[in-house]
Amino acid sequence: MVERIWSGWRSPYVSDAATRRGAESERSVFTELLESGLPDEETFIVHRGELVFAILNIYPYTSGHLLIVPYRQVADLADLTADETTEFWATVTRAIDVVRRAYDPDGMNVGMNLGRAAGGSIATHLHMHVVPRWSGDSNFVSAIANAQTLPEALDVSAARLRAAW
Repeated sequence: MVERIWSGWRSPYVSDAATRRGAESERSVFTELLESGLPDEETFIVHRGELVFAILNIYPYTSGHLLIVPYRQVADLADLTADETTEFWATVTRAIDVVRRAYDPDGMNVGMNLGRAAGGSIATHLHMHVVPRWSGDSNFVSAIANAQTLPEALDVSAARLRAAW
């Protein structure tokens, strides 16, 4: 049986969430990268569509960890236009195929965190994670040393994914 603990004192915090979200209107790292003028090889962008792009996560869980991002900075799926939505999901589907062809993983994690409370570290600019996974790819290093082991450099991953795209 699940027990519930009353925490009515949290009500003002929950009710004020919209005001706090409005304060998070800073330019995202994705927007800054896009406006930087740097070449894709330096920013690790592996694909550019009309409304959406794919970029390597520079703090990847594994090699080949992609992020699918709309060019326009929006925080929620409901904020996408119909055209952005169509291209976003088509690009996610394509990225899954590309990662499979480039890395031949045993499985795949695909997901997003909407909002800072959900774990979104870039909460103001939605993005979908496409992460290849292999049986036994987790090890003690990530559990005890708060570190990841990656078998290839980011520029190698980017070149590999661009070739498969």
